[in-house]
Amino acid sequence: MSDTPVRLGRGFYWQDLTVGEKYLTYGRTITPSDINAFVGLAGMIEVLFTNAEYRRTEAAIKGNPAPGALVFAIAEGLALNATAQETGLAFLGTTMSIKGPVLEGDTVEVEIEILEVRQESKGDRGLVKTRNTVRNQRGETVMIYEPLRLMMGRPA
Repeated sequence: MSDTPVRLGRGFYWQDLTVGEKYLTYGRTITPSDINAFVGLAGMIEVLFTNAEYRRTEAAIKGNPAPGALVFAIAEGLALNATAQETGLAFLGTTMSIKGPVLEGDTVEVEIEILEVRQESKGDRGLVKTRNTVRNQRGETVMIYEPLRLMMGRPA
């Protein structure tokens, strides 16, 4: 028995993933401060995100919507914390489709389905493509994206 503790929460190595496997993250509730901080940081000062009276009287989306870019960022945080701590090397790109709004108070979770796993040319790294389906607390799909990542291989 070793005195060195095993680190919990480490992500998957690319060799540990199999096409067709599915994983589900924990959920995260979108708060007013999330929306306000992101809108301010990104400079998304359009009236949909900054004018409550406009949202109440004129906007097609009622409530306080979260920008799609914020939903993507939160989904990535949920996915990476669950699957790629210390083993994710690079985000190489994605396709994305937004299916519906996410409002203040909604809770989102991410279902991650492994689409492709292959060894990279350097041999100790792998490319992993997933389909990440973001759903709200009612089970409604609000976003689908398919990131391609460079992942670390198991240590020799």
